[in-house]
Amino acid sequence: MSQAEVIGTGGTGGADGSDRPGAAAGPDAGPRALWTLGLFRSELFTTLRRWRTLALLAVLAAVPVLIGIAVKIETGDGGSSGGGGGEGPAFIAQITNNGLFLVFAALAATLPVFLPMAVGVVAGDAIAGEANAGTLRYLLVAPAGRTRLLLAKYATVLTFCLVATLVVAASALAVGAVLFPLGDVTTISGTTISFGDGLLRAALIAVVVAASLAGLAALGLFVSTLTGSGIAAMATTVGLLITVQILDTIPQLDAIHPYLFPHYWLSFSDLLREPLYWDEVQKNLGLQALYAVVFGSAAWARFTTKDITA
Repeated sequence: MSQAEVIGTGGTGGADGSDRPGAAAGPDAGPRALWTLGLFRSELFTTLRRWRTLALLAVLAAVPVLIGIAVKIETGDGGSSGGGGGEGPAFIAQITNNGLFLVFAALAATLPVFLPMAVGVVAGDAIAGEANAGTLRYLLVAPAGRTRLLLAKYATVLTFCLVATLVVAASALAVGAVLFPLGDVTTISGTTISFGDGLLRAALIAVVVAASLAGLAALGLFVSTLTGSGIAAMATTVGLLITVQILDTIPQLDAIHPYLFPHYWLSFSDLLREPLYWDEVQKNLGLQALYAVVFGSAAWARFTTKDITA
């Protein structure tokens, strides 16, 4: 049996896709765990070093800069920007009084489009990009094992979700501190909390926003296992993202809206209430977990039975 045939059958070993007989038991468990961590670290560094990834992060970092400059120019004569309420415009209206609100405004502006598109590109390229470059079979011969490689890829995409979100938040905080005053934070409920508490809320919101992309990351990873073309996988993932977001705006389809992964994305604004309002946030995180399980399982089922010849 040729090497390509061994890889193409999903491995010769146990159900974990390790491609090694008996790899699921014995004293090798510790070294295998270390190998998995090393594999994740290698995948993460490789992803973050790519020029495409750096370009995506640069674009994300530039969005808060553009918003901050636009608000500064618009309010330079003492005017006001935006209106009331709890959505993005309300955060923009608060920026002139407190630069910390640029963090919330930037996350609200990037979450519907820029952040998920960046995640879609990285997730779509995770497996298909390796196949397209001809390196996937060599990763499996390493022996990384299909299941562990897939988990490392998904963990890498999730880490990118957090890194991308933190890049937006950090850029917004820096620009907000330079262009606008900082101080106590007035919540959506009308109460006032200290600047330190406001920073903690900003960190919590950043984590929630990153977690909101977990479902899309699993969907992109599944699409990536269906094709050997990284470009096709990225385009399909972004196309599905746009399609689902369009469906979420059609009133006649309101019955399915709560089941669409972007539906609760902007629920993070409830974390700026006093006390914290968790209902919509919990629905969002639960929905992302459901998508992660469904499409993660689909990706595993596809990848562990797929013929790998490149």
